[in-house]
Amino acid sequence: MFSKKKEITQIDPQQRELYEHARKRVIQKKRLFQHFVVLIVGAIFFAVLNLVFGYGKEFTFFGVNWYVIAILCWVFLFTLHFCNVWLFSKFMGKEWTDRQMERLIAKQKEEIALIQKDVDLMYPKDELIKKKEGFIKGKTSEIVEELKESKKTITMIAAAGENNALGKDNDLVWHLPDDFKRFKQLTTGHHIIMGRKTFETFPKLLPNRVHVVITRNKEYQAEGAIVVHTMEDALDVAKGDEQPFIIGGGEIYTIGMDFADCIELTRVHGTFEADAFFPEIDTTIWTVENEEFHDTDEKHKYSFTYLTYKKKKK
Repeated sequence: MFSKKKEITQIDPQQRELYEHARKRVIQKKRLFQHFVVLIVGAIFFAVLNLVFGYGKEFTFFGVNWYVIAILCWVFLFTLHFCNVWLFSKFMGKEWTDRQMERLIAKQKEEIALIQKDVDLMYPKDELIKKKEGFIKGKTSEIVEELKESKKTITMIAAAGENNALGKDNDLVWHLPDDFKRFKQLTTGHHIIMGRKTFETFPKLLPNRVHVVITRNKEYQAEGAIVVHTMEDALDVAKGDEQPFIIGGGEIYTIGMDFADCIELTRVHGTFEADAFFPEIDTTIWTVENEEFHDTDEKHKYSFTYLTYKKKKK
């Protein structure tokens, strides 16, 4: 069961302010009855002075001793206070206060729901989603065009099997020392853009490279790396780099296809069981500009080919 405090936090600041105002009003009413107590105690005090100690018996008011008037006032105030306190305790105690708060919360929620209905009528959700998607698509196209106009070359670098396999359980399924050397040679001195899972496979940061990690998790922190949440943000971080590299994994490669100008692909000649795959390369968009075959040897169990793809100009 949720507490009253937790329910209040679900209301917007304006509604919370109304709630706090109502709560203060209840406290003010309680303090009012405390003042009555002071009056009653004072009336009793002066009545005792008159009846017990005889102070002020010589004073009269319209022929009536003042202490009689004081007693009548005291009885009136006491009766009024007793009734008010009893009624307040009976009908305006903690349970009453809680009910009032619940009613206020319910009323505000109803008003919010009515406002939401009006908003939905004026701005249908489907249309808003379409507008948002159109804006994002247009923004992405603008960024792509800006990158094309600049001298920047965005490169995706990967090693994939004949079936586009990248790896399994966040690890490679082959060991190619020469390919590692080539990866180091190409990426050193540049920004390397990757997903969170790829970053977490590194035993330590790769030297002489700026690590940019893309994740949906707004709270994610990566020591020694720059954390962003979109490819656009990652490329903005790397805007001073003439050749940033997108290094994976599979989802990041798929997103990167719209932004990349070049693909440095090591095609490993074999079919592998995997849970991450490189996206299909559309030959109507990409063309091979360089090809270099490497056969198997004592250090390389699989043959492989270095392929350099460039995006065709429209």
